[in-house]
Amino acid sequence: MEIAPVMINRSLRTFAHLLLFVTLGFSACQQPQKHTKRHHTYKRRTEARLPRHAGDDNNMLLGNPSLATNDIHDSANYLIDHKYYIESYNRSTGEPNWVSWHLCAGDIGAVARSNDFRPDTTLPRGWFAADNAGYRGSGFDKGHNCPSGDRTASAEANSSTFLMDNIIPQAKNNNQHTWEHFESYCREKVRQGNEVYIIMGCYGKGGTGRLGYRENIADGHIRVPAHIWKIALVIPDNNDDLDRIDAGTDVIAIDTPNDEAVSPDWRRYVCTVSDIERATGYRFFTTLPATVREPLGNKQFADLY
Repeated sequence: MEIAPVMINRSLRTFAHLLLFVTLGFSACQQPQKHTKRHHTYKRRTEARLPRHAGDDNNMLLGNPSLATNDIHDSANYLIDHKYYIESYNRSTGEPNWVSWHLCAGDIGAVARSNDFRPDTTLPRGWFAADNAGYRGSGFDKGHNCPSGDRTASAEANSSTFLMDNIIPQAKNNNQHTWEHFESYCREKVRQGNEVYIIMGCYGKGGTGRLGYRENIADGHIRVPAHIWKIALVIPDNNDDLDRIDAGTDVIAIDTPNDEAVSPDWRRYVCTVSDIERATGYRFFTTLPATVREPLGNKQFADLY
């Protein structure tokens, strides 16, 4: 029996519509759910903020320069999260290799300096924990890595900076003049509408304090470093920090001698990030693509005066 063309066309259209409906329904059922971005690890703000890129404001957003871990067997490169900063602690030197933190307007408040220097009682059992007595009569200041002035939004935040594993033996003039001036400069950048990612550390052995040259204090438990360095990456305060950092981003690196004769002008000690990498063996900005990391590593801060 011959079937009329009209009936064939109508049947084909009906079948096509049915197939399209089934396909769309199946696709909707199979649509993958969007993955929720990671929650911020360090929730220290109380003011309302826009949603941020995963990792924004993380104290170690730009990487782990020495690949530190929280394995107690790696005692010369032991990772400690103090909530308001993160550090690589070295049991053999009794001080941090480096300390990393993020600074923005929400971190700067009116809380007074707590001045409660104290041992870190969370260090693994049997490890030396620095205290005030080890610095007494040494001729060196108790020099902060993450400074008290960068954590004045709450009493808890400020007090955390006085844990003794955030402290190094620092020549008085270096600590109270050169270093204080650079810390103030970074905070002024924040007041101008920026946020700053900072990492500080030390290397070498032997510095000159008020009582002369020494290689260690605290009965040999704490090394006196020869050099103290800091890296500050400055970007306008906003969201999606990693996406906004490019080869033109401002980076300031300084490397100072741990010596009473140091100049109070930190600009005299400006270097490149690559210079510090060569001196320490660390690798910075590892979360950035090579096309950004390499130019930043070779950039020398030009706005000197």
